[in-house]
Amino acid sequence: MSNPTSRISSARRNAEALLGKAQKRNDDLKLEQEREREARALKTARLRELRLAKEAEDQKTASPARQTARAPRPRRSRQT
Repeated sequence: MSNPTSRISSARRNAEALLGKAQKRNDDLKLEQEREREARALKTARLRELRLAKEAEDQKTASPARQTARAPRPRRSRQT
């Protein structure tokens, strides 16, 4: 008959090995998600800079008629 202590320690080693693998997968997944988030943030910042630069350039080259904004019309109250 096998030693009950060795069976328990064997089961414990197997369980700890499985737990270690699961934790490693979880850590790898979190690391990958963080990298994707950082890449998305960098891309968003780059696109924002490009958009703002384009808007500034468009504003410089806009015709004078477009640059003068019309005065807003006064709102009328509803007649009831």
